Amino acid sequence: MKSGAEWLACAPQSEQEKFLDGLSEAAFLALPYLFEFWAFEHQLPPEGDWRTWVIMGGRGAGKTRAGAEWVRAEVEGSRPLDMGRSRRVALVGETIDQAREVMVFGESGILACSPPDRRPEWQAGRKRLIWPNGAVAQLFSASDPESLRGPQFDAAWVDELAKWKKADAAWDMLQFGLRLGDKPRMCVTTTPKNVPLLKSILANSTTVTTHAPTEANRAYLASSFLDEVRARYAGTRLGQQELDGVLLEDCEGAMWTSKQLDELRVRDAGDLDRIVVAIDPPVTGHKGSDECGIVVVGANTQGPPADWHAVVLKDASVTAASPSGWAKVAIAMMEEFGADRLVAEVNQGGDMVESVLRQVDPLVPYRSVHASKGKIARAEPVAALYEQGKIKHMPDMGQLEAQMCRMTTRGYMGQGSPDRVDALVWALQDVMIDPVAKWKRPSVRSL
Repeated sequence: MKSGAEWLACAPQSEQEKFLDGLSEAAFLALPYLFEFWAFEHQLPPEGDWRTWVIMGGRGAGKTRAGAEWVRAEVEGSRPLDMGRSRRVALVGETIDQAREVMVFGESGILACSPPDRRPEWQAGRKRLIWPNGAVAQLFSASDPESLRGPQFDAAWVDELAKWKKADAAWDMLQFGLRLGDKPRMCVTTTPKNVPLLKSILANSTTVTTHAPTEANRAYLASSFLDEVRARYAGTRLGQQELDGVLLEDCEGAMWTSKQLDELRVRDAGDLDRIVVAIDPPVTGHKGSDECGIVVVGANTQGPPADWHAVVLKDASVTAASPSGWAKVAIAMMEEFGADRLVAEVNQGGDMVESVLRQVDPLVPYRSVHASKGKIARAEPVAALYEQGKIKHMPDMGQLEAQMCRMTTRGYMGQGSPDRVDALVWALQDVMIDPVAKWKRPSVRSL
């Protein structure tokens, strides 16, 4: 859904002039401060009877502006001296300095967003804002949870909660203080991180969320910033967190962790003497099917097995409307990387898998594999190779790595099937584990 500003920007000049000329002088002067007109959908509070609104987004996605405007909407009435819904607001940042410089004085902070006739007065000595209608917002540091003991509020804006060092204690003290009015509410603006407090808040039935990547706010960001962060972090787990605003979770007992995978990432694959494309085909082939896991892995198997290592080159997994769709992608990966062989699990598709592939390329070097063990048993020796540092990852493996971090010794803790991980396991089984990995070794080549 487009904002009013997006509609106006896209409208013909005649429509723009008609809209602006139709405004009264008061409406024209007020327009820059009507956030509902300018806001993106993720910056507006959801409807319904909620207690906590969590805005998760990438860097620069407009979270701070949304938090500041929410505070305005809480405390302001129809006219400058009219009372709003809330009169006592807690502004809680990681530190007092960050709360002051970002939430109050920042370019998207409360003072910058407020119209002249409603702009609050900053009282530095008492670390608070006072609006013309008497509403008060007090600053607090999450690093000093005890400072929240005693005061009481009917609203709170919490910024960058996932960074708080004393998160649980500060959050608990804030909850005890939110006891004024009929229905105290909170707005939480944060870049997501895998911290227990954030996950527990999101799991609460009274919590609502909105979400946006950095790209959503690209019109207000320097193009050089976007180019730089895209080039450096696109496709990485850090990029998913900091740019896409995705909460990446490591499950208890996970066979892989995000920290481990981040340490294994490389940008140069080096010399490889074997490359395979592995497929974990879906049971059916339509738009509602599970993904088809397609992973490309290369290995250097020169010398004794202790010296072997492998690199995950690409996760090309797709959701295809028909078997020929994923078959064409797999064959394209064979050609792109000059792979030696295509490996496919045939537990579900049987001979159909090979038949579909050969319809695309009759001469494709092909090996079928049949799962005689469960997913966890198959994955354990592969996880051991990671622990030994024998497997590296090229960039752009975010979705594959997210699945890996949900694979535990008790099973897969994500939704659906871990098709990407299954394809990864088959590929590494083929080049690093199976006895048939002792194939004749062609001359070393470099990608």
